[in-house]
Amino acid sequence: MTIVLPRHVAIIMDGNGRWAQEQGLPRVKGHQQGVVAVQSAIEAAVQHNIEILSLFAFGQDNWKRSSNEVRSLFELLWMSLKREMPQIIKNHIQLRFIGDLSRLDQPLRTNIERTQQLTAKHTGLKLIIAINYSGRWDIVNAARTLVQKVQQGEQAGSVTHEQFAEQLALSDLPDPDLLIRTSGEQRISNFMLWQFAYTEFYFTSIYWPEFNQQTFVEALQTFSKRQRRFGLESSAS
Repeated sequence: MTIVLPRHVAIIMDGNGRWAQEQGLPRVKGHQQGVVAVQSAIEAAVQHNIEILSLFAFGQDNWKRSSNEVRSLFELLWMSLKREMPQIIKNHIQLRFIGDLSRLDQPLRTNIERTQQLTAKHTGLKLIIAINYSGRWDIVNAARTLVQKVQQGEQAGSVTHEQFAEQLALSDLPDPDLLIRTSGEQRISNFMLWQFAYTEFYFTSIYWPEFNQQTFVEALQTFSKRQRRFGLESSAS
């Protein structure tokens, strides 16, 4: 039987803090173990020829967390970028970031920009890291761009949803086919609100630090059994 694989997999990496607390560890230890899970997800995506992997690393609402935890998260991101760059280059991974990067410290923004430029021509897995991102922010940005075009003479009534989508982050890529969320929560938490219109959802109760390649495969197997109709009638009806 042929297994239908998604082209684009998105993941909400949830449960680092709760995993750490249940282990009697500080929350930062959960984030550190979460980096290991990121490596597993990337390896699984490469192994199964997934074209695009989008990871929700830090949402705009996450600024509400303690300043120590937020600082630790960004320090961990910085160190991970430096440590994983040889593997990223070796595997021809194209690394891209989406979100409002203007709030990040300048050294981190510089490092992100350098990384994107260095991998821009890579033809392997497209690895998308959403940082200081929200779906509402993405939609508002697109609306602002279209308002500017209308002010420059374009007719508002002629704007189509395709034109709107062209202003969103990742407009040059297909929408996610599959969303994986860990930790047992069953919501999308302001991630890719527009892009998830026809995405298949896979929720698992395991915490993100426990995520491994087998979990990834289980999600792919579940996806392959789904019947994606995009508004059409079921073939079984």
